[in-house]
Amino acid sequence: MNKEAVNNETPGTTATPDDLLNDSGVLEVALLLWDELRGLGVDRIRLAALEMQRAVDSLVSMIISGVMIAILLLSAWLGALAAAVLVLIENGITASSAILLAVAANLFLTLILFAAIRRKRRFLQFSSTLRSLQPLTPERLEAEKSS
Repeated sequence: MNKEAVNNETPGTTATPDDLLNDSGVLEVALLLWDELRGLGVDRIRLAALEMQRAVDSLVSMIISGVMIAILLLSAWLGALAAAVLVLIENGITASSAILLAVAANLFLTLILFAAIRRKRRFLQFSSTLRSLQPLTPERLEAEKSS
């Protein structure tokens, strides 16, 4: 019996690998499957590219809208400060003192927001993710066991 013989689906008949490779039907089906697989890969890449383009367009639109909102909020804030300065002037405070008071209030709010940003900045560093990606050393393994 031939060592390279392969059992065929019909009992009692065998075919060598050369016979199977020469069979144009099997090779044609394999090539068709390969082309289909490549086509599916290309389709997925095109779909990902289209989704990326849509996401970028949406992001740009959101950023532009955010800038416009910031400009509108800034003008509203300046209007509110101007109204507060006018109220202070009507109540007998000099114009220069009222303006300086408005500037001081603005700077105070700026410092509060700056402190809030500084407190939150450490969360932008992905410290837990970076720590999990580093290899475990014996010292770090002991430190994790003790905590």
